[in-house]
Amino acid sequence: MTAAEVGVSAARRRDVLDALRRGAVPAAGLDLLAVGLDRFERATIEDLAAVATGGSVFKAVRGEYGSGKTFITRWLAERAKKAGLATAEVQISENETPLHRLETVYRRLTERLTTATFPPSALRQVVDGWFYALEEDVLAVDEAAGVNAAALDRAVGELVDRRLADVGRTAPAFAAALRGYRAALATGDEATAAAVLAWLGGQPHVAASARRAAGVRGDLDHFGALGFLQGLLVVLRDSGFRGLLLVLDEVETLQRVRSDARDKALNALRQLIDEVHSGRFPGLFLVITGTPAFYDGTQGVQRLAPLAQRLATDFTAHPKFDNPRAVQLRLAGFTEASLVELGGRVRGLYAGGLPGDEAGRIARLVDDAYLGELAGAVAGRLGGKVGVAPRLFLKKLVADVLDRVDQFDDFDPRRDYPLTIGAAEMTDLERNAARADDIDLDLP
Repeated sequence: MTAAEVGVSAARRRDVLDALRRGAVPAAGLDLLAVGLDRFERATIEDLAAVATGGSVFKAVRGEYGSGKTFITRWLAERAKKAGLATAEVQISENETPLHRLETVYRRLTERLTTATFPPSALRQVVDGWFYALEEDVLAVDEAAGVNAAALDRAVGELVDRRLADVGRTAPAFAAALRGYRAALATGDEATAAAVLAWLGGQPHVAASARRAAGVRGDLDHFGALGFLQGLLVVLRDSGFRGLLLVLDEVETLQRVRSDARDKALNALRQLIDEVHSGRFPGLFLVITGTPAFYDGTQGVQRLAPLAQRLATDFTAHPKFDNPRAVQLRLAGFTEASLVELGGRVRGLYAGGLPGDEAGRIARLVDDAYLGELAGAVAGRLGGKVGVAPRLFLKKLVADVLDRVDQFDDFDPRRDYPLTIGAAEMTDLERNAARADDIDLDLP
């Protein structure tokens, strides 16, 4: 057990273990479970530092299903928050969030926007913090404005225009909506303020009366979304945040859409990458995730030659020589050895909240040898595909083994726990990996 595992707060330990018990990726505390990510550490620190000083970064994470793509992006999000960035994770999907409609991607971004202090959606807190910062900036140069509300409003309005001058050239409605939001708050019209903020966040079907009050028209479209993203980055920076980590997860789903929509989505991705590299989005760290088939197959990136060129990365060498500074990051997936290492971390985290004698019993009954047996058994039940096993392995370890060792003095996992995996607790991917002749499914 490491010193870090012993020093974890009870609340943090409980949150992580409860998530694993449910078979979910914890929302926080992923540094406690990070196995095999040290090779990305140095490059991640460099990238976050570049973004925090006004640069922009794009990365593409590749890995098979179950290789840990969601884990690494949430691990990265934790590090980003500690570095002062806001974060947002957007799941790309054919119907809910199609990549070829950037206005929908922007809307999901604002819905999922989170910071170290505020959960999703943090848009209102960020905007309110921005106006407070602008008022402080005005008062810093003109104390007299503080005793004259009209003068303060006028000065803040002028500062809004200056700060958003670059944005105004492509998305003037962004500044107009912000002014409309502040004006509605000033008159105590909370309903209009909320509606205008929703429009600013890309929500459709906002009341026409609220849009008229803010001086904006229609709904946000595909082309306006990039301007609004640019404006949001300015607001975040002036509110004290050092940038935004935006994760577009499961981008490979666009391989399943109609060919015309797929081509539009690939071109939208190419446009986003070019805009990031052009410097249009200072403070943006954009990450996409996808399977190797998406990056290498004819229905994915290779379908659009300019995009394939931008994402091209040499993976012919041994994975241990992969370059973490390259545009693509390859996840090798889990082996039984890394599963045992991960299980050891979870065991140490669990035992860290127990008295010494109980922690010792955990260490004795759930030793590394047993972790190896459990990892091999779970992987075996999934057709030997170790890369698919981590979720179920950790769920079984916490809920079926560690909890029972903790609660029952005479429980011995080697003697009293025959591994069973029910069909209902498996994901589609896990069911596909499991061979019918290798697993006894508890079918309903």
